[in-house]
Amino acid sequence: MSKLRKQGLSALMWDFLGKISSQGVGFIVTVILARLLEPSDFGLVAMIMVVVGMAQVFTDIGLGGALIQKQNVTQAHYSSVFYFNILVASCLSSITFFSACVIANFFNNEKLTPLIEVISFLFILTALGSVQTIKLRKHLKYSFISKINFAAAALSGVVGVVCALYNAGVWSLVAQILTHSICNSFALWLTAGWRPSLVFSFKALNQLWSFGFRLFLSRLLESIFSRIDYLIIGKLFSADTLGFFQRAKQFNLLVIQYTSGSLMSVMFPVLSQIQNDLPRFQNVVAKTFHLLCFIVFFLLGGLYLVSEELIVFLYSEKWLPSVKYMQLLLLSAFAYPLSALLVNIFSSRGNSKLLLKLEIIKKFIHSLNLFNAIYFGIEFYLYGLIFVSLLNFMLNVHFAAKEIDLSANGFYLPFFYQLVLCVVAVLTTLLVSGAIEPSYLEGFFLKGSLFVILFASSNFILKTSTFQEVANFVVPLISKYIRKNNASY
Repeated sequence: MSKLRKQGLSALMWDFLGKISSQGVGFIVTVILARLLEPSDFGLVAMIMVVVGMAQVFTDIGLGGALIQKQNVTQAHYSSVFYFNILVASCLSSITFFSACVIANFFNNEKLTPLIEVISFLFILTALGSVQTIKLRKHLKYSFISKINFAAAALSGVVGVVCALYNAGVWSLVAQILTHSICNSFALWLTAGWRPSLVFSFKALNQLWSFGFRLFLSRLLESIFSRIDYLIIGKLFSADTLGFFQRAKQFNLLVIQYTSGSLMSVMFPVLSQIQNDLPRFQNVVAKTFHLLCFIVFFLLGGLYLVSEELIVFLYSEKWLPSVKYMQLLLLSAFAYPLSALLVNIFSSRGNSKLLLKLEIIKKFIHSLNLFNAIYFGIEFYLYGLIFVSLLNFMLNVHFAAKEIDLSANGFYLPFFYQLVLCVVAVLTTLLVSGAIEPSYLEGFFLKGSLFVILFASSNFILKTSTFQEVANFVVPLISKYIRKNNASY
């Protein structure tokens, strides 16, 4: 096994474990807060984070990605990016603070004004630790990142729950968000092993600019369109409705986190290191895509089946309106993780120009679907999103295959194999559970277990190439774990 492969696998496992642990803590905290707070509280914070999330993209403008992609990076590059990020973040904090009333008026909710004023400091807090995170990612030191994220999630979760118990209401969520950012940046300064020098070089920034700026525009488009549904729903509907939608979308984001989140975070620096070795690049992409197809449809199918049981069991029946939104969002969720890998092909090879063009095309298609939300309601928008996701996936496949000289069938075949097996397993599970009519708790275990057995066994019996790649990935990790434990005894 090559050194890079070992580093990549280690980084992937650490990042995955870090996300599981931090997301697990966050999930537990969210369950508690969902029972202590009202859907409208979550809706108010969702309105705020729409604006903050879009604006936060400007704190980096793609320079972080350029630092990872560029092979010869000096202290001047890192320090210049750090000071630039702080400057931009300070400007964004000021603009957001003084625009609080305007934003509140847009959503027709005066309660937002003080919340926005306080949370505006989030930009500076995030920027303080941004370069440290980039440097750790570039060198695949994900163990540090994972431990820091877990600690930040745990401490901020405790703060949020304590505030909720003392009837702080929506301020509990604001306190949780700010505490997480403070803990994260503080820990990075203590443990990351990097400090900025008293150096600022326009030349260094300019060397990163051509790649970074186009990457920034691509990410800006992605940020806007990933949150624009919140913006429209928050404007046209009540805070309660937005709260239900936001809770449903969180499960959708879980799929992304546990599929593309870890994998893509690691794949970008790995692919960047082998960008000039095309045969090796092709091999890594093909194997990763097969692995990702299995994981994506495994999670999507399982979550779709137990969506109602999950919502009721975790959050109580007051959150039942979220179920329909969650199911429709899951039907379109396949595209993001798979497309994220394909998009990383362009980023890692320095082709940010094509990436930007592709993002513009995809966002134009997405914008057409927004009219469904405006004129026909949320559900019509979500049905349209399924079609948009499929079309975007096909566009990514077409251009990614051309970029690395691979056949598009190499992407389509594993995708459709896993899609068909997932649909068959889901329909079979629904037929069985419908005949038995179990309770919520029984239904959760019955549907979940039956789907896992059907999906995994069908892959095994048919000996799909995707399942083989999963086995090739998992078996060595298990063997390594067993050998390590035996050695310790």
